[in-house]
Amino acid sequence: MTDIALLLLQSLWFIAPAYAANGFPPLMQGTRPLDGRRIFRKQRLFGDGKTWEGTVGGIIVGMLVGMLQITFQSQLGYLGLDLPVMTMPLVIALTIGTMAGDVLGSFIKRRLGIKRGGSAPLLDQEGFLVMAFVFAAPVYQLNLILVAVLLIITPPIHWLTNVIGYYMKFKKTPW
Repeated sequence: MTDIALLLLQSLWFIAPAYAANGFPPLMQGTRPLDGRRIFRKQRLFGDGKTWEGTVGGIIVGMLVGMLQITFQSQLGYLGLDLPVMTMPLVIALTIGTMAGDVLGSFIKRRLGIKRGGSAPLLDQEGFLVMAFVFAAPVYQLNLILVAVLLIITPPIHWLTNVIGYYMKFKKTPW
């Protein structure tokens, strides 16, 4: 395996709980807004797109992915892949950080006057990721190369998954 392929694999292994948590909420199509329809400075706090069902569902799915990683990482170690060691504190941090970043991004978009489904380049693609790193930092020594790789590959991955979600009718917009 080339060094680049291994680095990509290590990066994707590390961020899998966050990607799962971030990708799951649109599938829930929740109905109970996280903000309870509260207004802040004439705007909804988060909007109808952030629901209790999606947030809790995202956390559960991210945790399940992380628990699978923890369960099987020792078997994968025999392959000599030198993957980041996943622990429950790391999985919790990545998952909750992801959801916090998604909600914070929605809050910022509402303050900027961007309506639900409106595009906010980089905030949409990187907000959840940055917050996942912030939450993970106290429990895991982040590898800056891995962080850089994820900051580079996440926008196109995010775009592709959103386009797929749009064509599968899980999302109303392809971004």
